[in-house]
Amino acid sequence: MLGKSILFLGLIGMLALSSSVASYELEKVYVSELFSIRVEPRKFNWTFQGLTEQFQYRASLEGYPDLPSWVRYMYSTEYHSGFLYGTPPEQVADRKVPIEIIALNKQTYETKRMVQILSVHRKPPPRNVIQMKIDNLNWVHMMDPGRIENLKNIFRNDLWQESRQDLHIIFMDSAIKLGARLPLRPQQREGVVVHLGSRADFSGRLLELQEEVKPLYKIASCNYKRTSVQTTFENSGFKLDWCAFKLHAADDDITAMPHHPHESHRPAKGSELSNLRRSDKWDAPMKSEVPERNYSDEFAVSFAIPGMIFAVLLSVLTVILCFQHEKLHEYRPAQPVQMVQYSQPVQPTGTLKSLKDAPPPEENLSLRSTSPSESYYRDGSPRIGNSYLRPKPPPYKPTGGSNSSTMQRKAPIGVDI
Repeated sequence: MLGKSILFLGLIGMLALSSSVASYELEKVYVSELFSIRVEPRKFNWTFQGLTEQFQYRASLEGYPDLPSWVRYMYSTEYHSGFLYGTPPEQVADRKVPIEIIALNKQTYETKRMVQILSVHRKPPPRNVIQMKIDNLNWVHMMDPGRIENLKNIFRNDLWQESRQDLHIIFMDSAIKLGARLPLRPQQREGVVVHLGSRADFSGRLLELQEEVKPLYKIASCNYKRTSVQTTFENSGFKLDWCAFKLHAADDDITAMPHHPHESHRPAKGSELSNLRRSDKWDAPMKSEVPERNYSDEFAVSFAIPGMIFAVLLSVLTVILCFQHEKLHEYRPAQPVQMVQYSQPVQPTGTLKSLKDAPPPEENLSLRSTSPSESYYRDGSPRIGNSYLRPKPPPYKPTGGSNSSTMQRKAPIGVDI
């Protein structure tokens, strides 16, 4: 009896340990209908503390490195959560698909594991599909169930009342991932592509709307165009690109629709969806099937192209220098430089006595007013640098009968008065 009790307690401990390591959640999904599962901290009993990029998630098929082809995972920095979404094909009907999610808390480096089991149920595929592109929203905004219901109500209550019973979203993804261009400004929305489907026939108003926008099909994008139902969508918060608004019946190939990425969403003739282009399991290729890469050609190209460019630049530089060298040798001065040799300055020959009979200052002033060239070549003119010596004025002579010493001036030595 004691042994059974110990065994029972051991089994309980193992179950408790396994439940702490991995948790399991079941989600019911339907064929040809979009599902969306939000991956957030509370799924792992964590509390979001307001830190940016605090948690990180990785999703894959349990036991495999990647997700199935019809399941996608994207992380939103705006909502700080991840989203698993996709449209199950007919191939996985009545099956349970386990999706393993590994969560990491970057603050404490704690990891947790959860397995999200997708229980796929059958559902009649849609016969008619509406394709549209919404410009003022991102894909994460359309993951809100309330916004999806607002979009459905536009058709169920106004444009396509016949689809009230089974209208649902078949496909939805970011327009950027499907080939659209990024907006010019980062604060603008990227846009989201949505496909709505139902088994009901198109209403007369929808057919009239298609005829109204049909001339716009030749334009890639025309968010500036308006239609008769523009106000109906804008009142619910949707701004459509009417160049991408199209109706597709059951016999149409919706893989030819713009922005449609996979052939897995194409409805086949009758009531079945086509098979996936690739299986859910990934098969590694054999080593003999892996192509070998020839590095010799790449090395030759990597050296040949720069070598050719260097040779061309070197030849161009050589030609330029050669022509410049010839021009330097051919250069001659336009007019020869005339070297002027001046004669030695004439030494003064006059004596101080000869300066006695020098002309009065008025005449000296007239002599100084002559041009420098005339005075330069005048004989007997003493010169110091560029200035010319002027003769000293005659000494003062005392007047008769004056004995004042102030009126007397001694003559220089050697000068006769």
